[in-house]
Amino acid sequence: MEQSCKEIIETILFCLPNAYKGTVYRIGKPPTMIARRITAGIIDDERKVISWGLPVKSDYNPPGKPWKDYRDEPGRPLEAMAWCVEKQKSWTSENPNNDVRSVRLQVDGVWEDFHHMEPVLIRKEDLYLGSSPSLDYPLNYKGETLWQDSEYVVIAVIKIHFQPNTIKIGSPESRIIKKLSRALGTELLSYQLRQQSVEAMRQLAEDKINSCNILADSLRNVITKSGLIFSLIKLEMGSLREQWESVLLEQLNEKEMKIEALNALNKALREMSGSSDEIKKGLIFMQNKFLSLFLPPEGGENWVRMQIEERWNQLLSGKSASDGKVKEIRGYIDQLKHSLYLGMDPDLLARYDKIPENLKREWIDLIYRNTDHLDFNFLDRLTHILEDPSLKLPFQEKSRKCLVHLKTLAEIMDRLEDDTNSVLRKVLNGCENGTALGVLKNGQIRQAIL
Repeated sequence: MEQSCKEIIETILFCLPNAYKGTVYRIGKPPTMIARRITAGIIDDERKVISWGLPVKSDYNPPGKPWKDYRDEPGRPLEAMAWCVEKQKSWTSENPNNDVRSVRLQVDGVWEDFHHMEPVLIRKEDLYLGSSPSLDYPLNYKGETLWQDSEYVVIAVIKIHFQPNTIKIGSPESRIIKKLSRALGTELLSYQLRQQSVEAMRQLAEDKINSCNILADSLRNVITKSGLIFSLIKLEMGSLREQWESVLLEQLNEKEMKIEALNALNKALREMSGSSDEIKKGLIFMQNKFLSLFLPPEGGENWVRMQIEERWNQLLSGKSASDGKVKEIRGYIDQLKHSLYLGMDPDLLARYDKIPENLKREWIDLIYRNTDHLDFNFLDRLTHILEDPSLKLPFQEKSRKCLVHLKTLAEIMDRLEDDTNSVLRKVLNGCENGTALGVLKNGQIRQAIL
C-alpha cells in the first residue's frame, strides 16, 4: 500500500512542475475512520530526487486521528480533511490568506502553503463485492449519517503542495490529481481485494483443517470404542472354552481340577498366620476371579504367574509355612496352570468321540488360539464350525449369533476408519495445493490423520 502511494506522489511531482510536495492519508474503516499519514515526499530543486518520510510533526502521523477529532464542530477550527471525507469532494487552497479550512491560519494566524486535497473514492459495491455490509457509518456534528446516499466510500486523501499562486480551483492540475486519485483508488482496491482473498483462503484452509480435526477426533473416539468389540469377541471366546470344557468333563465324568486347586489354595491361605491381611485379601480375590476366567493357555499362564503366583511368592518368602506346605502350594499353582490346557488335553480328546476327528482338531485349534488382533477369516471359520450341531454346546447358537454380529460391527468400523482417513487425506492434500496453508503451517496445524 505504501509503495502504491509513493508511485502516485512520484507521478504527480514529476509531471506537475509547480508541485513540490505530496502526502497520502489513509482513511480507516467506519465508524472510527482514523485518518493517518501513510507517506510524504518532497522533490528537490532540480526535480530529480524525492525525499521520503514523515519528518513534519502532525496530528495525522501514526497512530492517526479519529473522525470525531477532525470533523466539523462548532467551537473548533474547520479542517480541509473533514471536508474531503464528509463531502467526498476536493479542497483547493488557492489563496492561503483567507483559507477558511486552514488550521494554522485559524489558530496561529500563519497561512499554509498553496495546496490541493483530493479524496480517493471507491464504489461500495466494488469494495464489498456487490454485498455491502451494514457498516456503522459515523455522524457529522448535525447528527446526519455520512455517505448514506452515496455510492462511494473515502479510503484515502491525496494532498499536493504547489508553488505560490500556481494552483486554482478547477485548474488542469486539480483535474490531473483527480484522475490520478482514481488510479490510486483502483490500486488500493486491488490491494484490499488481494488481502480479502488471502484472508478468505486462510479462513478456508483453517476451516478445512478444523473440519479434519473434528472428523479425526470423532473417528478416534469411535475407534477407541471399537476396542470394546475385540474385548467382547475375546469374552465370547472364553465362553466357548467354558462351554466346551464343561461338555468334555461331563461326558467323560472327570473332575474340575481348577476348582479343586483353588479350594485348596484358599484353605491354605486361611490357615496361614503372621502374614499381611491385605495381601491375603488380594490373593483370595484374584483366585476367585480366576474361577470365572477361561483364558487361552499362553495368556492364562501369564495371568496366573502375575496375579497369583507372584503374590504367593511374596507370602512364602516370610517363612510362614513349612517346606512341605510350600511344595504343596506350588503344586496347586501348577495345577491351575495345567487346567488351562484341559480342553485340549490329548488323553481326554482321544476318549471323546461325539464329534468327527477333523472337526475336533479344527475346533480345538480355533478356540485355544491366542489372538491379539481382529482376524475376520478366523471369525468366519469359527462361526462356520458353530453351525455344526454335533458340538452340542449349551449356548452354541447364541454364541454363533453374537460372533456374527460382532464381526459385522468390526467390519463396519474398519471400513469407517479407512474411508474417513481417505477423506481426511484428500481434504488436507487439497489444502496443501494452495498458498493459504503455508500461513497455517507455522505451528497451527496439528496432525489430523490417525
